[in-house]
Amino acid sequence: MCIVVVIQYILSTSQILVASTLFQFDLQPSSAVPLYRQMVEQVERAMAGGSLQAGDELPSVRVVAEIHAINPMTASKAYALLEQRGLVERRKGLGMYVKPIDALGDDRLKLLLPSINQTAVIAQQLGVSTEKAVSLFLNEMIRLDRQRKDLK
Repeated sequence: MCIVVVIQYILSTSQILVASTLFQFDLQPSSAVPLYRQMVEQVERAMAGGSLQAGDELPSVRVVAEIHAINPMTASKAYALLEQRGLVERRKGLGMYVKPIDALGDDRLKLLLPSINQTAVIAQQLGVSTEKAVSLFLNEMIRLDRQRKDLK
């Protein structure tokens, strides 16, 4: 029994290590946006932004569920939606891979609009002025750019 537990631990650890080299989801359980939608939108944005390209592998449903402590059906639903939209393909026995998409690159701003809209609504509800909200957004973009450059 002890050997089985050790083998299971080794297998799960190796899957998580492999997953760390794959696309990483940033799921926010406290968000009003369902987790499966967050996954779909993040893949769409990553494809439009070029950080996910044709042939890139996505982490398995099991690995996503383990890393984010979510129900595997949530990840499966997101992948099914992405597959239905023609953005990814399931390779039997291998996993999910990004398909070549030419038209998505022109729609990057359309993909950004729902998040900006939601943020603008929240800013108004909080009574934050337009100037302060724009300044905060600009500062956050600069911070993320620096962070991305530091990772390279």
